[in-house]
Amino acid sequence: MADYLKEQADIDQRFMAAAIRLSRRNLGLTVTNPSVATLIVRDGIIVGRGVTAVGGRPHAETQALAEAGDLARGSTAYVTLEPCAHHGKTPPCAEALVAAGVTRVVGAASDPDSRVSGKGYAILRASGIEVTEHVLATEAADLMAGYMNRSVNKRPEVILKLAVSADGMIGRKGEGQVAITGPESRRQVHVMRAESDAILVGIGTAVADDPDLRCRLEGLEPRSPIRIVLDRKLRLPPTSKLAQTARATPVLVATEVEEALPERRELSDLGVGFLAVETHDGEIALPELLEDLAAKGIGSVMVEGGAATARHLLEEDLVDRISLFIGPAAIGANGVASPLMRETLPEGFRQIRDEVFGDDRYLEFVRTS
Repeated sequence: MADYLKEQADIDQRFMAAAIRLSRRNLGLTVTNPSVATLIVRDGIIVGRGVTAVGGRPHAETQALAEAGDLARGSTAYVTLEPCAHHGKTPPCAEALVAAGVTRVVGAASDPDSRVSGKGYAILRASGIEVTEHVLATEAADLMAGYMNRSVNKRPEVILKLAVSADGMIGRKGEGQVAITGPESRRQVHVMRAESDAILVGIGTAVADDPDLRCRLEGLEPRSPIRIVLDRKLRLPPTSKLAQTARATPVLVATEVEEALPERRELSDLGVGFLAVETHDGEIALPELLEDLAAKGIGSVMVEGGAATARHLLEEDLVDRISLFIGPAAIGANGVASPLMRETLPEGFRQIRDEVFGDDRYLEFVRTS
């Protein structure tokens, strides 16, 4: 019996790992819903697969069941998030699994939504379906961290991305963008952009570097996220790349400047949108801004610059994930010091990744408390 249970546990982990990989397909594209994956497995063969569709509907379970058809009867369903239990215009996914004749459901992460939490599994068990919970739950929840954070904390997951030189600098004063990492790392950053709901920079970075902030990997350009600029006094130039491309990829400027002023109308005519903000001690109130972004369905915000914005978020204890790319060369004189290094991480973070991209080292840390 012990050997059988171990074998079954190994099988469950193998299929769940495949489901988690599939769930990455639509990260950043499912609006208020998480990107969930479902595999329907019968006699050791995947007969149906689904991932939350672009825009959030239909859900992964209904797509996987549709692909499996009659082969779903007597099968095992692997789901990266507890099946939904609440009724909308369509029945909940838990009931769809019951109706399809699935005999076993293996789940990964639990859903913090009070309409679902525990209720989806209860529907399955009440119908005689065997349920195994928490298989690779940590790994699944990590990919859905934006949804989890928005559900629990009512704000997006904040991902602080920093490229740091060997001597602890993120740039050189007065020189705009300075290459710190190699092409392999830069491609990884574009993947991160494609999987995020939004990218955020301060106005200092927007003016000094004139960044584009879209995903420039071939085939992933349409997955460029919303671009957000912290710009209390509305200094974003109409000639900037951000303003000039706002109709192609959304740009939101967080500002206290009133609608009637000409500089705001000029940006608005270019397609730039605006976020009203509260201020405190002359700075944008970031907790309130993040709450407003969560209310718009934004689950993950990738912070790409600059040092002042990063320090402000760290001081407010609003950073949930730190992505640290470390280049091999030194910046030297007139360098802009990084707001943190591996040795100066805030308390309450643990390392989850240590990888090498070309000549660069990549470290990733997540909040534990």
